[in-house]
This record gives sequence, C-alpha cells and structure tokens, in this order.
Amino acid sequence: MIIVRLSAHDEVCVHPCPKICMKKPLARKIIEEHLISGKWRVGTEIGIRIDQTLTQDATGTLAYLEFESMDVGCIKTELSVSYVDHNLLQTDYKNADDHRFLQSVAQRFGIYFSPPGNGVSHQVHLERFGAPGKTLLGSDSHTSMGGALGMIAIGVGGLDVALALVGEPFYFQVPKILGVKLTGKLPPWVSGKDVILEMLRRHTVKGGIGRIVEYYGPGVDTLSVTDRATIANMGAELGVTTTVFPSDHRTLEFLKSQGREQVWREYKADLDAEYDEHDEINLGNLEPLIACPSSPDNVKRVSEVEGIPVAQAIVGSSVNSSFRDLMIVCKVMEGKTVHPDVSFEINPGSRQVIENVAALNGVLTLIHAGARIHQSGCLGCIGMGQAPSCGTVSLRTFPRNFPGRSGTEGDQVYLCSPETAVAAAIFGKITDPRKLEDYPQVKEPERYLFNENLIIKPLPVKKRSTVEIIRGPNIAPFPSLKTLPEHYEGEVIIKVGDNITTDHIMPAGNEVLPLRSNIPAISEHVYERVDASFAKRCQEKGGGIIVGGENYGQGSSREHAALAPRFLGIQVKIAKSFARIHRSNLINFGIVPLLFKNSGDYDSISQGDSIRIQDVKKAVKEGREEIKAIWSNKLTKQEKELSLILKATEREREILLNGGLLNTVRGKLFISCPVE
Repeated sequence: MIIVRLSAHDEVCVHPCPKICMKKPLARKIIEEHLISGKWRVGTEIGIRIDQTLTQDATGTLAYLEFESMDVGCIKTELSVSYVDHNLLQTDYKNADDHRFLQSVAQRFGIYFSPPGNGVSHQVHLERFGAPGKTLLGSDSHTSMGGALGMIAIGVGGLDVALALVGEPFYFQVPKILGVKLTGKLPPWVSGKDVILEMLRRHTVKGGIGRIVEYYGPGVDTLSVTDRATIANMGAELGVTTTVFPSDHRTLEFLKSQGREQVWREYKADLDAEYDEHDEINLGNLEPLIACPSSPDNVKRVSEVEGIPVAQAIVGSSVNSSFRDLMIVCKVMEGKTVHPDVSFEINPGSRQVIENVAALNGVLTLIHAGARIHQSGCLGCIGMGQAPSCGTVSLRTFPRNFPGRSGTEGDQVYLCSPETAVAAAIFGKITDPRKLEDYPQVKEPERYLFNENLIIKPLPVKKRSTVEIIRGPNIAPFPSLKTLPEHYEGEVIIKVGDNITTDHIMPAGNEVLPLRSNIPAISEHVYERVDASFAKRCQEKGGGIIVGGENYGQGSSREHAALAPRFLGIQVKIAKSFARIHRSNLINFGIVPLLFKNSGDYDSISQGDSIRIQDVKKAVKEGREEIKAIWSNKLTKQEKELSLILKATEREREILLNGGLLNTVRGKLFISCPVE
C-alpha cells in the first residue's frame, strides 16, 4: 500500500484496491457523496446537493418570500417540510395570518405542511421524515438534531434554504472533524443532556466553530436515538457546523418503531477513521450536570449548586421533548405532587409524543401531580410565553439560556436534564436527581401510535397552480437591497463585546416574533434590549458600522439579525470573529464581514467614531484579503489606519458586490418544473 500525502488533511491512495486505504469519518463520506463542487480540503469552499429542507414559521415566512421573489415556480428537493412551531400564541391576527400564508405556499409549491400544535420541527422531522445518509438544510440552528439518524443536517439562514428548494448547492467551508470517542454506559439518573453539557463544559460555546462533531466508539451503541438527538440538537450551542452519529441497529430500532424501517441504511465511519481532532468521554464517569445563568457553557455539577430555590421547571421544547424524556418524568411523578412553590410545565415535542404518553396513562399522572401541560411547540424556548417571575430561578431542559431570552429581564435560567428538572419540581429547589428513588426504566414502544393525516401532504402537480397564496396585512414585500458602494464611510453606531447572540441583535418573544414577515416593522427592534436608540440612530445617520468582539452572532439562525440591520443601512460589520451562520447571513444580505487584523484596534474604537474604507468595492472585487481603513475619533480628532481582513471566496465576493445573494441569483435561475 502506498499513500501520497498532499496536505495534513488530504491524501490519495495509489494502492491497486483503493478501498483498503479508506479511513474516512462518516461526516466526510456523506458529504462527499453529495459533493457538487470543490474538494475535501479543510478551510476551502465546497458545494453539496441538498436532499431535504425544513423551515419553521419564525424564519419560514421570510424564506418563502425569498423563494417567491426568484420566480421559479416549483421546488427541486426530494422532500421539503414547512413547520409551524414558534409563533403559536395568537394575541392578535399576525401569527394566524402567517400560518395561512405558510399553508398556502406549501400547497402551491409541493411542500409538506405541519400545522400549529403538531409539534416542534426537529422532533417531528426525526419521527416522520429523517433518513440516514441524507442531507438536510433547515432555517433553524437546531436542525443538527437530524444527525442522530446519521444525516448531515445543517442549520442555516432562510435564504440558503430558499436556494436549496430550487436545486442550488449549499456552499460552506470544509470543516475540521472532531471525533469524540464514547466508552462506557450512562449511570442511573444521567442522560444525553449531561453528555452535551459535558461537551460544553470542555469546549465552550466557541469550541465547535469550523468543526463537525462526530461521535463513535462502543459507548454510542448504548445510546438511544432519543439521547443522540439531544446531543446532536445542542451541538448548535458549541457553534459546530453539525453533529453526526452512525446509523446502526439502534437507528433501525427507532425507524421500525415509527413504521419507516424501509428508509434505514447502515452508515458508519471507516474502521480506524482519521479525525482532525479528538476527544473521549467515558459515559460511566458522568454525573448530573447543569448550565448556570446565562450561557450554555457555564456548566457545573448539580451537586455543586444544590439547594437553590426554584420557582419554575419546564421539560420539553426543541430538545428533551421526546416520549422517553416525558415518560421519565411521568414515572418519577407517580404518587407525588409538584412542590407548591414550583410551576412545573410540560412542552411535548409532538402530538405523537403526547399521544403515546397518554396511552400509558402518563398524562393522567402529570395532571394529578399538578403539572401544566402545554401544546406541542417551542413556546418558552424562544420567549413565546412561559416567562418566569422576576428574581426567581427557572430550570429548563431547553438548549439556550441567553440573558432575557425567556422574556424576563434579569432572568436566572438554568439548563438541565428532565431528571434534574423533575427533581426540582418535587423538592422545590435544585436537587441532585440521584437522591430520588430507583431510576425508572422506560421502554419505547415497538410501534408508536401516530396519525399520518396530521401533516398535510403536497397536492398533485396539476392542482398546485390553482392555489391562491394568502397574504395578511402583516406580510410585506421583500425589500430591495442596493449594491456595494465604491467607498464606505460610517459612524460606529454600536460597539459590543464577545459572544453577542442573535437574541441581542434581534430579540425573540411574543412582541417581536410576529413581525418576522414585515422587515420594516421588525427593524425597529434591532438591538433594542442593548441600546433602545439603535434603530433611530441608524435612520438618522443613514446606516453606519457595527463593531463586535469574538463569536459575534452566535445562537439562532434567524437571518433577521442580518437583514434588519441591512434594511437600516448597515453594510459593514467589523468583529474579532463571527459565528458561522450569522457570517453566512451577513454575506447573503450584502453586509461585508470584516475582521480586525490587530485585536488592539478593537480596544481603540468607541461608539460614535468614524471609519472610512476607501475603494471598498475595488478591494472586494480584486480579491484583497487585507483592506485598509481610516478610523477617526470625533472628540480628539485623532486618526489611525486600520488593517481589516476579509476572508471570502470568489463566490462570496460576487454576492457582496451585488448587494446580496438574491440580487446575484435573480434572473440566473432556470429549472424545469414537473408536469403530470
């Protein structure tokens, strides 16, 4: 056997039988099966074919407005699903109008439609549509949950989904692959949530940037698809491109229980696969963990924070909302009553979940114990209700606990497993769940109860053109975006620190979320929780520049955090580093994402200063990586030359020059639509 090594990440085998030399991780194998452009070389751009897409209503309305604006008439994916799971509160007409718009768009273009109350996109997609070896693009950062089935499932902005719908490749930088070897078996009262919290404790919310996490080893075999889904879902909190598990006999068990065993295929890494980076977790050594306020990586042992009074405990939402998670709670609560000081709330992941829990009398147990059972949806996870009371502690099995995301200023939100949440609900304080009785055993049904008719299937092709798309008054046309100017000068409208989230930029909650299909209206709320005068200053100045620290734009995939500032006139953001999805969204909407070459320059700049980038259009067009700018302090009149870095591919530079991706592709697309 002879191996020719081209680089640290790329080698070619010249053995007569190349298969002998293949030592590829699973993620690379699936991606290369879908490769359309580029080669596997870490840090370079590739384009892959997308098999499936999903949208949720908070991002879906804009995604479909973008899709409509391309005027192509039909979709080209194998399967696409529109879910309604975020904006479920109907305090006025806006959310209900958006739901009718989404349903009519789905019927018009051949998309499956999961209506309000049917469940969270990730849980329902896992149950009804996910398939090993497929690629899935979703306009929600937690789309990575599909990796539990052996998929390459990536969260992106809605515009990337809109382009995938018409058959365009999805472009991204080849990531490093972090191989995490799992050994041992989870002890009682420890579950998948504790695995991902341990990963966050080790690697932080920035540790996964530019990486795929791939789990392998004998410990994987001990994890159900449910536990894998929890780990894959919250991989988004690490900042990863995605997370992937092998498709094995546990995957087959799950798909059989869903009546979908026909989609199963075995997918696994090659024996002795070579990973760019490595970590190892002995599952048997883990204990109950908890993420303290107000970041998912502020992780401690539950035993370290025991005794803190709790006013609210919630199980469910986009993660830890499965049959297994709820049944653990039901079994623990048998014969018990919720502590009088605690509001104990249950958010089922899907109607299927609650139906199967009900079939085993679990719902009766929860009602009798004093739990509050809500409809299947995201709810409090994105601030859509369930806001905790002031000055109190809330324990949640949610994926995020960023400040104010709950809807309560100064909130104290902890993230934990269902086991830890139910222990707090019983004792009224944070309690190590190992102090409860014997760990209950939950056996998943051999065949789940489910109703296929709850998801509205696509119409026959001939009938689609007759569907009228319903638009309520809250749905505004997609705004036009100007091309990049020759020179760019602007005031630093705001300067922020490290780990700024998309919640900081574009708040969630029941006041803002219903405006997702109305860009002029939602733009009034940009940065309002950080600086209430931000939008007004942008309007007065005609735009400007935003300056940020490390990991700018982490968290949700919401492209409104890019599009709304763009609508306000922002065409340049400068930061120490950008989170993956937000950087892509910035480029998609024509905002130039520049990096500080010298970190000290960040310290020198203040809000109100001026930055001028001479010949910015020429610099982008010529492919310059280093771009010079002049910074001036309005008070001292001091000036200084800044060195800024633009790391962008030729394709991305074209998008920036054109003022955004829609401007670039509009008119270039041609697809043939099926005819019956």
